[in-house]
Amino acid sequence: MNLLPHRYPMLLIDRVLECTPYEHLASIKNVTINEPFFVGHFPQKPVMPGVLILESLAQACGMLAFRSVQDTLSPNDVIYLVGIDKARFKRPVEPGDQFKHEVTVRRVTRGIWIFEAKGSVDGQLAAECEVRCTVRSV
Repeated sequence: MNLLPHRYPMLLIDRVLECTPYEHLASIKNVTINEPFFVGHFPQKPVMPGVLILESLAQACGMLAFRSVQDTLSPNDVIYLVGIDKARFKRPVEPGDQFKHEVTVRRVTRGIWIFEAKGSVDGQLAAECEVRCTVRSV
């Protein structure tokens, strides 16, 4: 919570498992039935909305970017999501799942960070995408 500006119910990372700045980050989101989106998203068979799966992966990317450049940031700098490409969903994420994020820096070009992001449940790929982020002052 010290590194991301998000708060409940939009904070979608529960723990960082490992981080190598400028390279890779692994983190988890414990998905519980108490999540507010489950009330209205397929109540008879609750699944995590795809847009929140992508947001969760994007937050992991933002965390990796922040951890990589935190010594050079001012207190007014934030990391913004600027794009998601090649998003694919392979299996649903349901209450009780532990959604694991694996994000890798592909390159940084003109201030735009480009990541490969994958999310899995019990070792099975659930979603993957390419995420773009940038640092901006607010």
